[in-house]
Amino acid sequence: MILPNQLTILRIILTPIFLYLFLSSNPLLNQISLAVFIVAALTDWYDGWLARKFNYITNWGKFWDPLADKILTSTAFVGFYIIGMIPLWMVIIILVRDFVITILRAYADYKGNTFPTSLYAKWKTFLQMIFLYYLLIIRTCEKIPQLYNGNENIFKMLFDPTLIFIIMLFVTIITLHSGITYIYNNKNLIKRLFIDQN
Repeated sequence: MILPNQLTILRIILTPIFLYLFLSSNPLLNQISLAVFIVAALTDWYDGWLARKFNYITNWGKFWDPLADKILTSTAFVGFYIIGMIPLWMVIIILVRDFVITILRAYADYKGNTFPTSLYAKWKTFLQMIFLYYLLIIRTCEKIPQLYNGNENIFKMLFDPTLIFIIMLFVTIITLHSGITYIYNNKNLIKRLFIDQN
């Protein structure tokens, strides 16, 4: 198996490890979870770079690479729901949108067609990752006494429930709208994939 695909598998393996560490009651393990998430996210960038530079592009990779990304980000959102930081209905919208589009693109590739990734969709992913990093870094720093003690008011402001709700709502709306736009812009291809063949 080529290296980019091995990195994709590594990202999938690291995801449940991240969640276990993230949900632990041990502050040290919580801090390690941030490192695991960063390493997993870096494998996405690196395997993509390798695939483009050396033309390591396979049908397996085209299906599993984007799916592994969604598994990682979706798991992080689920983790923040479990600890009570973000609403379940927003998480569900993000999960459904991302997995539907990912599976749709994979099915199109299987049928010999290509769904182009729009700039809007890339910005959506960027916003999701920035928000997740924000939550992960602040939560990690909060559990380090040397950083938290004396800065309680700052952390209280950064973790303000209203602020987090508003940002999460914005990310959810962008995610949903980008999915609807994606389907609308590719409606003719979707029709050929699912309707014309019947």
